[in-house]
Amino acid sequence: MFGTLSYKKQKRLIIFSFLLIPVALLLLFTYYPAAKLVYFSFTNWDGYSPEKPWVGLDNYREVFSNPDIFGVFAHNFAYFVMGLIQNVIAIYFAVILNSRLRGRNMFRLLLFLPYIMNGVAVAFMFGYVFDTTQGSLNLFLNSIGLTGLGETSWLGTEGLVNYSLASTGLWRFMGYNMVIYIASLQAIPSDIYEAAKIDGANAWQTFWRMTLPNMKPVIQLNLFLTVTGALEVFDLPFVLTKGGPAGASQTYVQRVVETAFAYNNYGLASAMSIILLFFVVAVVALQQFVLSRGGGSK
Repeated sequence: MFGTLSYKKQKRLIIFSFLLIPVALLLLFTYYPAAKLVYFSFTNWDGYSPEKPWVGLDNYREVFSNPDIFGVFAHNFAYFVMGLIQNVIAIYFAVILNSRLRGRNMFRLLLFLPYIMNGVAVAFMFGYVFDTTQGSLNLFLNSIGLTGLGETSWLGTEGLVNYSLASTGLWRFMGYNMVIYIASLQAIPSDIYEAAKIDGANAWQTFWRMTLPNMKPVIQLNLFLTVTGALEVFDLPFVLTKGGPAGASQTYVQRVVETAFAYNNYGLASAMSIILLFFVVAVVALQQFVLSRGGGSK
């Protein structure tokens, strides 16, 4: 069959053959469910009934007009703040562990180890850390004389619970970001550091003027992962607090899951998922615009 075809047609046929199965799987398991999700967002479907009453934009109006639904986005702010701190700490350790420090491979392993741990296991472990009476954090604070802080209910106080949960994410994912930053640092040519040293640049000038600009694409990638991760948090509050106290730690994704599986309102949950998707796209687009504008002004 191939003998009668030209080389160009054979090439196109082979490429098409290799792409057929991946594209079919992508359409079947990604785009088709996404299209169904959009359709369900305009219905009042309960998840099991064959009837799917069309309600138009009512679900979207419900999301934006009900502060109990859209307002839970404020709980995700703590994860965003901790995510930024996490990236700063990761860059700090990456710079240190990229130097000729003795035992640096062991320190890299110790800092990366939390990332490979199961998320539910990490949540249960920090449940014991944050326990009010016998938690290791309060016992430590009492042992150093901070008895006032040593009686804090870290997961039971509305103003602290989200930051306590977000700090768990910082501990778990900081090593992962650090490894990415180390790879970025190792890709920077050593010649520019030698030239900077000859020109008399100190360590801070070298880091600010040379290291950070060369790491910018990787920093943008990690900030993208930080923003999306902060908006899509689910496992930590679900395992540790179930959204408590009084819904103070409930995240937007938790609310979507609860709407779908606890209240059987799949139409509203679908609309909430679509809004989350557009919200993530908008925030990431704004982030890219700000970062690219800052880079272009230099």
